[in-house]
Amino acid sequence: MSQYISRLGRHSPSAASRLRRPRRPRRVAMLSVHTSPLHQPGTGDAGGMNVYIVELAQRLAAIDIDVEIFTRATSGGLPPVVELAPGVLVRHVDAGPYEGLAKEDLPAQLCAFTHGVMQAWAGHRPGHYDLVHSHYWLSGHVGWLAAQRWGVPLVHAMHTMAKVKNANLADGDTPEPAARVIGETQIVAAADRLIANTSEEAGELVRHYSADPAKVAVVHPGVNLDRFCPADGRQAARARLGLPQDALIPLFAGRIQPLKAPDVLLRAVAVLLDERPELRSRIVVPIVGGPSGSGLTKPEGLQKLAARLGIADVVRFRPPVGQDQLADWFRAASVLVMPSYSESFGLVAIEAQAAGTPVLAASVGGLPVAVRDGETGFLVGGHDPADYARVLRRFADDASLADRFGSAAARHAQCFGWDTAAAATADVYLAAAQSHRRRVRSAHG
Repeated sequence: MSQYISRLGRHSPSAASRLRRPRRPRRVAMLSVHTSPLHQPGTGDAGGMNVYIVELAQRLAAIDIDVEIFTRATSGGLPPVVELAPGVLVRHVDAGPYEGLAKEDLPAQLCAFTHGVMQAWAGHRPGHYDLVHSHYWLSGHVGWLAAQRWGVPLVHAMHTMAKVKNANLADGDTPEPAARVIGETQIVAAADRLIANTSEEAGELVRHYSADPAKVAVVHPGVNLDRFCPADGRQAARARLGLPQDALIPLFAGRIQPLKAPDVLLRAVAVLLDERPELRSRIVVPIVGGPSGSGLTKPEGLQKLAARLGIADVVRFRPPVGQDQLADWFRAASVLVMPSYSESFGLVAIEAQAAGTPVLAASVGGLPVAVRDGETGFLVGGHDPADYARVLRRFADDASLADRFGSAAARHAQCFGWDTAAAATADVYLAAAQSHRRRVRSAHG
């Protein structure tokens, strides 16, 4: 989409132009109200956004942009400040009770959170922060106020949008409230720059929220290519995880909630085994992750579904795991299955491909960017289990398919390194600083 700012390259301006340009922000206040970058992805509300913030902050620090991440304290006794990496600090802000507070309850705590952010700022010299980068709409509201108070630009990343989620609800899922829609609309208007994961997301910001196309920058998320790589291969990973060497292993990895649709995978496996009962002896279906969002109200719902479908014997439920072990689960799988109803990008899809595993995904959100249909995996229109069963049958019948597609997937993932994403984000920061300076100058005549 040419009307959007694509910040995927870095420039070498002349000496004269460097003199005219404002300096690149050197210290960023990054806001993540509802989920801490220190939390285990796959638990509660921790997921791809947590990985995004941790990796981006570390790579920004590596190019001399210091990052201080403000997040809500969720347990007592946490140190006020934790050094995540050189140049990256995590600041815990007291806002509301430590435990028992759902994400839906957090809007009432934004005033307390903002107060904590302002207290931290007051302890610094004037001009300590050059820019605010907020993640998700709750953080956007705090960022809006902080940026105005400090006289610095605001960069905001939606990660997900209420209007998009409400247009693609799974059965039984809860719609996002009107308050979130209003809040997101206000943040879109207030931000100096908006970061979208894909051109499709950029278009959604314009269509649904009337974003100024000139303020929207497309920056693809990255993947840690050192951690997520084919390493010693599928067989070695299966041996480490105690999985059979010759099994068909369709993997679900992520938060267990209706939006992510792990039930579609279970229903597809049931369809496949009805048609091909002989596969039962050589199929294993790992579900790696914990309940989240509306899935918290019925955490055992997926286990009950597996029992009702008659496939409990082939399904293995595993709790969320650390990133290194998650990489092994990806390597061990025949295919990662992502039947999501909505994904702003689908970071897990890139991580699995980087580990050498193809992806079977719903053709929604950013997944058509993350997955090359027919080359690194397969995209399915809709959520009919029979359609997913049809693709799984191809993997069952062609033992070489996972290896062929997996090799192409690993090559494809090389385009999504975090260094590229950090460099692109730094360019967005510079553009936001320029825009903010012009706006301030015009406001003062």
